[in-house]
Amino acid sequence: MRSEYVFTSESVSEGHPDKVSDQISDAIVDLFLSKDPEARVACETLTTTQLVVLAGEVRGKGMIDKDGNWEAGAQEQIQKVVRETVRRIGYEQSGFHWQNLTFQNHLHPQSADIAQGVDSSGNKDEGAGDQGIMFGFACDETEDLMPATLDYSHKILQRLATDRKSGAAPFLEPDAKSQVTLRYKDGKPVAAEAIVVSTQHVPGYHEGEKEAELKAYVKKVVAEILPEGLLSDATEYHINPTGKFEIGGPDGDAGLTGRKIIVDTYGGAAPHGGGAFSGKDPTKVDRSAAYVTRYLAKNVVAAGLAKKCTIQVSYAIGVSKPLSLYVDMHGTGKVSEEALEEALRKVAADKLGALTPRGIRIGLGLNKPIYGTSAAYGHFGRKAEGELFPWERTDLVEDIKAALA
Repeated sequence: MRSEYVFTSESVSEGHPDKVSDQISDAIVDLFLSKDPEARVACETLTTTQLVVLAGEVRGKGMIDKDGNWEAGAQEQIQKVVRETVRRIGYEQSGFHWQNLTFQNHLHPQSADIAQGVDSSGNKDEGAGDQGIMFGFACDETEDLMPATLDYSHKILQRLATDRKSGAAPFLEPDAKSQVTLRYKDGKPVAAEAIVVSTQHVPGYHEGEKEAELKAYVKKVVAEILPEGLLSDATEYHINPTGKFEIGGPDGDAGLTGRKIIVDTYGGAAPHGGGAFSGKDPTKVDRSAAYVTRYLAKNVVAAGLAKKCTIQVSYAIGVSKPLSLYVDMHGTGKVSEEALEEALRKVAADKLGALTPRGIRIGLGLNKPIYGTSAAYGHFGRKAEGELFPWERTDLVEDIKAALA
């Protein structure tokens, strides 16, 4: 490991066009799971000026009948959920308005060829919804066991959104991006080198006293989010560096589901298998296996067994058991990777059905409408509360220690 380096991560707000698409797709997943815990959803969303388009494959009781036709009122429910999601985000602009936008639904029944590989039948366990590789990661840089650059980037934008909605910052509009650059020494962040925040604003806040007000507000938020001692007179700020930012969201740039996979995960501090999460029910291992590897990695770090931990698993479509399990503790481990891999296999077999899609879904309680809240500000580093973010729990610490013993 390098003893000193500079690293950067970015985040985008819930009003960013790609994030609007992610949130709509996950709202559809939640709708289907609320009707049928065994529903199948693969929903892609396109957003642009006054337009939302859905496409993909679905299956679920209460929405699609046994002949593959829409149930009465199902499409109306979908449209209502889409408009409500856009309204909650805060878009009531001439170029993108929850009430006035054009909505198109091109979702259709799931392919029978895919279903036969994924569904359980007879002695065949439920198979993975696709082939692929998935990674989980944790590190001790923050209380959330997340890379500090990404954790702070998320929290800056969350604060902006909270203040916008409460009226504390009425000059803000929904679209925003942040970027945090930190200097590291011996694996720990020691200084903030640069802060970038671009936020959509109401007319007039790009010059004069109003621009100064906006910039002072952003600097205050940054100072409240970053731990004491990281910011200094040497920290470089770029707040709305292009100047005027009044046209934003899907009106300023088209959005698509799944285009912010690094923002959704570890900000570039860990590998990524390439599969997006939003719009996919938990039989899709792109989602569920990425969650369970984060769960395992976080518990390894929480147990004090490593300062950093990366875990990879792989699957084949229609096959239930993972093809591989790989652990890397980046030279910070207190046990060998081989010993930890064996311990995690044992814990997974006891608690998560040997990392099969069904075992993960049941073990983590993923067959529930819990995904809308995950679709902005990162899927990881969040607080496990009730049924939400179960992969952020640290309840495997003692199991892992016992398996190693």
